Amino acid sequence: MRFMMLMIPKGYESAKPGTMPDDPKAVAAMMKYNESLQKAGVLLSLEGLHPPSMGARVSFAGGKPKVTDGPFAEAKEVLGGYWMIQVKSREDAIEWAKRCPGSENEVIEIRQVQEAADFSEEILPRKVREKWDKLTKKGK
Repeated sequence: MRFMMLMIPKGYESAKPGTMPDDPKAVAAMMKYNESLQKAGVLLSLEGLHPPSMGARVSFAGGKPKVTDGPFAEAKEVLGGYWMIQVKSREDAIEWAKRCPGSENEVIEIRQVQEAADFSEEILPRKVREKWDKLTKKGK
């Protein structure tokens, strides 16, 4: 099972462009944690994200795309980064998240990734499943 662990740092929604982590000890602790995920063989990918003030959103009200540049006034929580992990269960994902050296200003949300196998044959026929797997690089 694949899970995304989404880092949600409080206050990041109003961070200025170019804001980066500035505590060497916190960065070192996070690198050690990331390495432990890799050594355990559960880490598929990870990335940190620049603040929303450097981003954009595309909405589709009325069926037409509208671009809004960040920061986003209505945002209460925003992503600061993510890990994609592959573990046997939701409980395993929670255990890995609990090991993260996050601060009291950070929250990790854990979300299972949808797999083609999660859908019934009626909703996602075999031929479409095969396309899904190719798109998600499982069909190589």
